[in-house]
Amino acid sequence: MRHSLALLPDVVPKEARAEKGDGIVIVPKTKSAARKSAGFAVLVAMVSLGHIPARPSTMRPDTAPATAAVGLAYLWKNPTDIASRNLYYGPGGKEHTPHTTYTFIKEDLNNTNPKFDVRDENGVKWKVKLGVEARPEVVASRLVWAVGYYADEDYFVPELRVANIPRLKRGQKLVGPNGTLHNVRLKRSVKGQEKMGDWKWNDNPFTRRREFNGLRVVMALINNWDLKDENNAVYEEKRGDSGAPELHYAVSDLGASFGTTGRSLTHSMSKGNLKAFQRSKFIGKKTSEYVDFYVPSRPALVYLATPKEFFSRVDMRWIGRHIPRSDAQWIGGLLAQLSPDQIRDAFRAAGYTPDQVDAYALLVEKRIAELKQL
Repeated sequence: MRHSLALLPDVVPKEARAEKGDGIVIVPKTKSAARKSAGFAVLVAMVSLGHIPARPSTMRPDTAPATAAVGLAYLWKNPTDIASRNLYYGPGGKEHTPHTTYTFIKEDLNNTNPKFDVRDENGVKWKVKLGVEARPEVVASRLVWAVGYYADEDYFVPELRVANIPRLKRGQKLVGPNGTLHNVRLKRSVKGQEKMGDWKWNDNPFTRRREFNGLRVVMALINNWDLKDENNAVYEEKRGDSGAPELHYAVSDLGASFGTTGRSLTHSMSKGNLKAFQRSKFIGKKTSEYVDFYVPSRPALVYLATPKEFFSRVDMRWIGRHIPRSDAQWIGGLLAQLSPDQIRDAFRAAGYTPDQVDAYALLVEKRIAELKQL
């Protein structure tokens, strides 16, 4: 099996890195405080006119300075069995399907969606996510995994009962009598896996690789606009008692998918919203060498009230732009190996109605066809 192999940046002396050809690390350029301040008024004016420039070309990974590094890490593994992968059960398979009895452990206050940890009757730890991200994240995890990227073992559960659940700081209104919850996502903790930290879109070992650009395209395919670095994870996974650990790079939070192309006025519009997904655009500018996607787009103008939030999201737009056309075609070829039934299974797994399943799947199939035609 072919692996996407990269070499990690901080375990080899700097002078030795240039001799290693497999690893690429971006050295981002940063603006001074004075330049940021001077440019703020200009940016506000551009926003009011509906025009915001893409991330400066000097900040794009495919043009930034690069050095090689050393150490094993993986973003992608060649999926030789795409056409036979079970997208109903996803990366965890049927054998890891959630059970029936859960006990509350602790609340997780990271990020914005309400979530907490539980343990099942077999001692397996799970993370429960409530709210609008539950369904789209389950679908997204399956599509990402189907074409070789790492994804969490996510399952959708229509009804869940949790023992000893206290009053939650977030999402308490979603808790029913006797700890009953509806429409939740359960993420299984994998034995031997440990989260080591986050990874950055503009500074990682895989930049300029076909697999990295393919991941950027997949994020556009599913309208995952919430591409903050904190939504990425580096997992260390041990391979048996004597096997060397591997580092797996993944987009660990995929909940902001299948809605708008950028942050909208409400979460219910931005995430898992069929009408918004149907109205959204996919491929933008095309040249003979590069292609731009509409995801991620700038957030709604109301977020100018919080400039840090607004401009941080404007700065993410490069992730969907200036992607080599050949790399977009390549990932389109992998996605095209999925059958209509497999794509529908991914949406069925998230508890969507038959009409919603068909509508979402047709849109995904249309986008895959567009990639193939590039």
